[in-house]
Amino acid sequence: MAKRYYVNKNAQSNGDHEVHVTGCSWMPDSINCISLGEHETCRTAVTKAKEYYSQSNGCYYCCNACHTS
Repeated sequence: MAKRYYVNKNAQSNGDHEVHVTGCSWMPDSINCISLGEHETCRTAVTKAKEYYSQSNGCYYCCNACHTS
């Protein structure tokens, strides 16, 4: 089942722009997000996010399978 993903416009202290799924407790305000659309997996969502920000990473909490440290 596809989920809707977003990328944070604001980078983390390490430069990463985090990808979140709708409903994540750590997702920023909507004004600070770019919608990535619906994806079956976080991997395709992160790939889409990299079109906006080359240094994109999955959120540790909602996209852990795509989170790299």
